[in-house]
Amino acid sequence: MAPLKEPIDTRTQQDPASGAGLWGQAPYAVLVIDTAGTVVDLNPAAEALLGGALRGAPLTETGPAWLARAHQEAAGPARPTDVDGDPAGPRRAAFQGRIGARSFEAQPAPGRDGDTVWWLADVTDRQFAEDELAAERARTTFLAEASNVLLASLNTDRCMRVTAQLASRHLAEAAVVIGPAVGRKLPLAYAVEGRAAVCGTVTADPDEVPGLSEALQGFPPVPSRWIDPASLPAWLLPEDFTGTVGSAVVTPLPGHGVPAGVLVLLRGTGAAGFDESEEVFARLFASRAGAALSAARLYAEQSDITRTLMRDLLPPELNRVHGVEFAGGYRPSADRDRVGGDFYDVHPGSTPDDASLAVLGDVCGKGLDAAVLTGKIRNTLQALTPMAGDHEQMLRLLNGALLNSHHTRFATLVLASVRREESRVRLRLTSAGHPAPLVIRNDGRVEEIETRGTLVGALPHIEAGTVETYLLPGETCLLYTDGVTEARGGPLGDELFGEERLTRALAECGGMPGAAVVERVQVLASQWLHDGRHDDMALVAITAPLTTHLSAVDGHTRGRYTA
Repeated sequence: MAPLKEPIDTRTQQDPASGAGLWGQAPYAVLVIDTAGTVVDLNPAAEALLGGALRGAPLTETGPAWLARAHQEAAGPARPTDVDGDPAGPRRAAFQGRIGARSFEAQPAPGRDGDTVWWLADVTDRQFAEDELAAERARTTFLAEASNVLLASLNTDRCMRVTAQLASRHLAEAAVVIGPAVGRKLPLAYAVEGRAAVCGTVTADPDEVPGLSEALQGFPPVPSRWIDPASLPAWLLPEDFTGTVGSAVVTPLPGHGVPAGVLVLLRGTGAAGFDESEEVFARLFASRAGAALSAARLYAEQSDITRTLMRDLLPPELNRVHGVEFAGGYRPSADRDRVGGDFYDVHPGSTPDDASLAVLGDVCGKGLDAAVLTGKIRNTLQALTPMAGDHEQMLRLLNGALLNSHHTRFATLVLASVRREESRVRLRLTSAGHPAPLVIRNDGRVEEIETRGTLVGALPHIEAGTVETYLLPGETCLLYTDGVTEARGGPLGDELFGEERLTRALAECGGMPGAAVVERVQVLASQWLHDGRHDDMALVAITAPLTTHLSAVDGHTRGRYTA
């Protein structure tokens, strides 16, 4: 309601109670106050609201205090006027306050002889609507921010702590998040007044808290008025919570198909109890917290399963077996993957006189699908190690196993039977569609072992040929996958690393330990790639160790190894 600009002749108006006059029958309460702050006149609506005794009395003594302050401000020193002749400056055109249980907005209008006419409009309903709208906006903002914070982590403990901290800051004085029971133990997260939450576990009976057992099973919450705060057990109260509990809310945290836990809100005796709207809002917050907790718990379970399965898929660490040095290296095609289609294994012989079996292979494809078939091939070959003396038969049985599976992928392999014979190492090598092994001789030559065969898992019948060779002390046989030679990079970014470049690099590795040879090839391939895409890379180095003996200078001091 805009203030009136035309001054009103308050002195010549008839008695407002008679119904005549400008404001006599107005639906708003109207007061006329002179420059001394005395109530000159008021209409019937104002009398009904404030009482007739107000007429002729100072407003500061009998009227609402907020209206008296408003009159003093409105009747203050004259202010400059704008171009239209209206007062300029920040003075308010309307004032608000309460009379009894109702909210009113008071607007001044100038009267004759310096009087001020105050119009009082009841804005209780409007104020209630505005307050509810502001509260709803604040709640919506809080829920959106809470969702972002809760979903920022897939760690279960952190989600519990964040849930308790947010709830104690915005919904109650203290909050407790209770996870699903593990046996008789309940995981908990406590927080008080928005401070950092504390996690722990207690051995307790959920039936001690009204509605807690039902909430842990996902049943709807019981109203807070049904919970006797005096009956709450000590283990439910945070250590930092001082005073006595005045009211409590127990609401479930719904998850994805299964309950994610329970949220307990606590307020002291000095605070107002939870009303119905607050309990409804607590359930809305709990639904978001439950979704985040459920996602974190599901992620943790999947991570445990993946970790368990991955343990058998990861390439093993290689070392000395029956007097022969083995070294391996693996790099998946994508940094985010830990396993892929390349693999290697070393199966030691049952005795030092029995040959060990080294296997290196490459499954068609990349990623998890290739890794699954890799695991099947490795397990099948491990089961076939008793017939490691016959490489061709092993490959035929493996080929049949792959053709009878639902997989449509194929693989290339190289098998190496390795046995120490005095100072040398005897190798029997068989390739099944795989790049030929390379032997680094002591004189710097790099010899390609001419073994050829067909890949496994693609054709009903395979062919393979076994070649025998020997390693002298210090010499190394390198098995590798085509991810090394087909690494694309170089100065222009599109050139293959190639077999020739690999051969030149190996020619510089004469006499080096097998682990150093593997590391040297990996470094060169990585430098060649830069940031380019590549296939999985796997290498296995088989080295005949140098013949050594221990000599002492004087029979007492520590000896030294010599070749």
